Amino acid sequence: MIESILIFLSVISAVWLRLGGDSVIPAGLEFIVPKAILITLICQLSLYYFDLYDFKITKNNLELGIRLMQALGISSVALAVIYYIFPNLIIGRGVFLITVGLVIVNVVSWRLLYNWILKTRTFTERTLILGSGDLAVEIAREIMEKRDSGFQIVGFLEKDPEMVGVAILNPKVIGTYSQLPQIVQEERIERIVVAIGQRRGHMPTKELLECRLKRIKIEEGTSFYESLTGKVAVQDIYPSWLIFSGGFRRPIISSVLRRFFEVMISWAGLITLSPVILITALLIKIDSPGPVLFTQKRAGKDGKVYRLIKFRSMRHNAESTTGPIWAEVDDDRITRVGGVIRKARIDEIPQILNVIKGDMSIVGPRPERPFFVSKLEKKVPYYSQRLCVKPGMTGWAQIKCDYGASTEDSMKKLQYDFYYIKNMSICLDLLIIFETIKVVLFGKGAR
Repeated sequence: MIESILIFLSVISAVWLRLGGDSVIPAGLEFIVPKAILITLICQLSLYYFDLYDFKITKNNLELGIRLMQALGISSVALAVIYYIFPNLIIGRGVFLITVGLVIVNVVSWRLLYNWILKTRTFTERTLILGSGDLAVEIAREIMEKRDSGFQIVGFLEKDPEMVGVAILNPKVIGTYSQLPQIVQEERIERIVVAIGQRRGHMPTKELLECRLKRIKIEEGTSFYESLTGKVAVQDIYPSWLIFSGGFRRPIISSVLRRFFEVMISWAGLITLSPVILITALLIKIDSPGPVLFTQKRAGKDGKVYRLIKFRSMRHNAESTTGPIWAEVDDDRITRVGGVIRKARIDEIPQILNVIKGDMSIVGPRPERPFFVSKLEKKVPYYSQRLCVKPGMTGWAQIKCDYGASTEDSMKKLQYDFYYIKNMSICLDLLIIFETIKVVLFGKGAR
C-alpha cells in the first residue's frame, strides 16, 4: 500500500517537474489523477509479478535492484502499448521517464527503511511457544523463515524440567509450564502459542488463565499455523478440530452466483482462446499419431468419477504397459509439442468443457485419479475429505506447491486444500486466479 502511494506521488511529482504546478492543480487534477492511477496500477502489477513482495527471493539489494529494473522495464512496454491504443491517456512527453527515476529512488529508499524496521523488530510481537513437538518446531521455523511475519520467538516451554536449556531450533526451552506467568512478565511476552501434542493432563490451564486475564494473547497452535502459512497442519489435527472449527461451508446464494459466473467465464474463455485451441490441435496432430484430446477418469465431488478432458501431451496409450503412474521430471512419455503446452498450461484449456458440464469448478483442489485416491486414502489422514468440493482447474495447492508426484507431495498439497475448503470465498477465488496468471506466465511447477 505504501509503495502504491509512493508510485502515485512519483507520477504527480514528475508532472509537476516536467509541466509545472499549473498542470497539476487545480484545473488539470481531474485529468491527471486517473492517468497517474493507471501508471501506479501497471507498475504495481509488475512489482508483484516479479516477486518483489517475496522476501525469500529479494534477500539482498542486488536482487532487489535487478528485479526492480525488470519490473519497470515491463511496465514501460505495457504502458507503451496502452498509449499506442489510447493516446489520450498520455500525460505528457518525458513525464514517464522522470517517473521511473523517482520510482527507483523512492522504492529503493523505502525498501532500505523497511528492511531496517524488520531488523530492529520494532513492530514484532514477542511470542512464546508452549510445547516442543513437531507442530511447535514447524511454527518456529515458519516464523524464522518469514522475515515479515510480525512475530519474534522468545523461546519454548516444556513440562519436563530436564528439557530447560535444550535448543530446539535457534530459540531454546527457557522454562517449564509452571513458570509461565513469571516468564511472561520477565520476557515481556505479548502472545502465547499453545502447540502441545497430548493436552489431556498436560495443559497448564491455571497458568494460561492467569495470563489471559492479564490480556496476553493466547492462540491454539493449529489455528496459528493456519493463519501464518495458509495451510492446515493435517498431521497435527484431531477429528474434533474439524467438527468444531469455523469455515467448511458456503452460503447457497454464493454457490449459485459462483456457478453462474463460472459458466459465463468458461464460455467467454472458449471463444477468446479459440485460435490457441485450433493451433494447438493442429500441432498435436502433426507432431505425433493419436487423438488430439485425451480423456482420463478423475475423482470429482463426493468421489463421483468423471472424464477429465485435456489436450494430449504424451504418446498415445502411454500407460498401456506401466499402468497408472505419476508424471516425472523430463518424462520420456511426453511429446515435443506436449512439453511446450504443459509448460504453458495450454493442455489444461479443454477442462473448460468440464467446468461447463458441472464436473469441475474454475477454482478447487486438483482432480486426482481414482487409482491414486484409493491409494492415498490409506496413507494420508483425512485425504478423502478433500472430495467434499468440486475439483478445480486451478487452486490454492496448485499455486503454492510444485507438481505433486508422491505421497509426501500429496500430504503437502492436502494441507493447502484443507485451508481452501475451510476458507472458501469469492475473494480467495479471485486471489487464486490472480496468482495463477503469474504461475502460467513464468511456467512454475509444470511437468
